[in-house]
Amino acid sequence: MIEKRIGDVRLVGFSLAGEETVVAAPELNVCFDVGRSPREIISVDTVCLSHGHMDHAAGLAYYFSQRNFVGNAPGTVLVPTQLVKPIRDLVRIWGDIEGHPSPANVIGLEPNQDHRLRRDLIVRTFAADHGAPALGFCVIETRRKLKPELVTLSGPQLVELKKKGAEIEYDVEIPLVCYPGDTADGSHFDLEYVRQCRVLLLECTFFEPDHVRRARLGKHLHVRDLRGLLKRLANPNIVLMHLSRRTSLKQARRYLKEVAGQEDLSRLSFLMERPRRERPDPQDEVPQSDQRPS
Repeated sequence: MIEKRIGDVRLVGFSLAGEETVVAAPELNVCFDVGRSPREIISVDTVCLSHGHMDHAAGLAYYFSQRNFVGNAPGTVLVPTQLVKPIRDLVRIWGDIEGHPSPANVIGLEPNQDHRLRRDLIVRTFAADHGAPALGFCVIETRRKLKPELVTLSGPQLVELKKKGAEIEYDVEIPLVCYPGDTADGSHFDLEYVRQCRVLLLECTFFEPDHVRRARLGKHLHVRDLRGLLKRLANPNIVLMHLSRRTSLKQARRYLKEVAGQEDLSRLSFLMERPRRERPDPQDEVPQSDQRPS
């Protein structure tokens, strides 16, 4: 597992196309996809499952079982509505195999729905385009602020307004982390909370010039798509993930420089790239096929 801080968000995760994708933001108590359910995510209470492909969802039953084993409250998984029944069936069947059931909260969501994680934090869904039931997720901090026109009033004056039924506050939303999951380009990248969030976890599976057709067939992003996407996205931090084994990080950086200017390169990074102080000199040359999850 890779651990790094992007902006003011700590991420713990691993992502390799076709094998495993799981990224947790522990301080936000949320995880995007579950991969094979590594031990680092068992304590995280909410999993946002983007879609049902095995490399993103294989560890769900194990996640619920391990939480039950260590005495944690049942975990919650937020999923596209179409996956609720299959996942509940999966958990039930694994209960039959294990000899005892594992409690599980499975909540189906449609695009443009909010689910409250805690008093000041929600996760908002949006439609993704991956050729299967799929959702993107954005974790948003919510605050209540006094209306600007009332800031000069005294406490007693504000109390009087409230007694009269006046609304003296308004909602402020701060998009923190967005995870579109595996997806082709689309209008979801124009949603304000997607394009403005502080950290965007962006799938970019294909980099080689002759893999554009592969990307289109599988409804994945190709590095060439970033040329247009980066003009639309205002995120200060964009983390590229879900690279194919075919591409080493050195190769990916080279292709990335062909489509992104220096200003954009400064806000782009790779999830699977370790901080330089942790990276042995030869690591930069090693294909992702030789980087194993812990």
